[in-house]
Amino acid sequence: MALQEQDIKRVKGQGFLLNRGTEEFSGRIITENGVLTAAQMRCLSEAAEKYGNGKITFTSRLTVELPGIAYENITPFIEFVGQEGMVTGGTGSKVRPVVSCKGTTCVFGLYDTQELAREIHERFYVAYHDVTLPHKFKIAVGGCPNNCVKPDLNDLGIVGQRVPSLSADKCRGCGKCGVQEACPMAATVRADGKVSIDPTICNNCGRCAGKCPFGALETGETLYKVYVGGRWGKKVRMGSPLQKLFTREEVLNVVEKAILLFKSKGESGERFGQTVDRLGVEKVEKMLIADNLLKRKEEILEMETIGGAKC
Repeated sequence: MALQEQDIKRVKGQGFLLNRGTEEFSGRIITENGVLTAAQMRCLSEAAEKYGNGKITFTSRLTVELPGIAYENITPFIEFVGQEGMVTGGTGSKVRPVVSCKGTTCVFGLYDTQELAREIHERFYVAYHDVTLPHKFKIAVGGCPNNCVKPDLNDLGIVGQRVPSLSADKCRGCGKCGVQEACPMAATVRADGKVSIDPTICNNCGRCAGKCPFGALETGETLYKVYVGGRWGKKVRMGSPLQKLFTREEVLNVVEKAILLFKSKGESGERFGQTVDRLGVEKVEKMLIADNLLKRKEEILEMETIGGAKC
């Protein structure tokens, strides 16, 4: 190949991946939360025809790739898409682009997933872009326990929760219970003419909210369940669920603590799940709930880390 290995590696760091068997590249466009404007889509269509092979592909993590870009067109391509506020990237041993489900508009969504993903993108993809980690670190934002975005197969996954609370004194023991009919998990139990919810079955999906006309069931604010150490691919590891449910501000802190924990305790080349297994889930959870990692943030970020990601 006429291209030098160092050139291929350098542009890969910018988000340009060599197309197999060619000297052309796919430019990876980063979306903050899986959302692009109509103007940005028009820009990408024009860029595909002007600099690529006229095609646009989509990755499993909601980024967009334009294949067939010649090496000498990489800089012009970056400048062209930059006119509509788009950037390339998404590779290396660092926080990867955040993936979000459509909970913002989905009838089952318990909160604005795209807005939370955008904030995580700004705080931990953009602001931590120069922070090298032991390996890639993937984050998924899910709107409800349907888990469409597979949060528990990411290094850190977030799932919306709406915890139900039944008031037995308000339950009238209706022959046809709206709460029981709405529950997809069959977590409601009838006993002595009253309905109760089995917490070992209930997955906090919130589908029962507002289904009792007598106000026997209440659901509070949206909380967030967090999975750590998930992984998909050649080696699969289901994420370990933290026992505590978090508020929105708490979950943002947990994301940052997890990144700092990985940087400070992870070994080069191992995924976060391997770090979690090596340290122990209980110890990791204690570290993610305490504030010591945040207090040591500057110290941790100054640590030298050798990244081990190959893709």
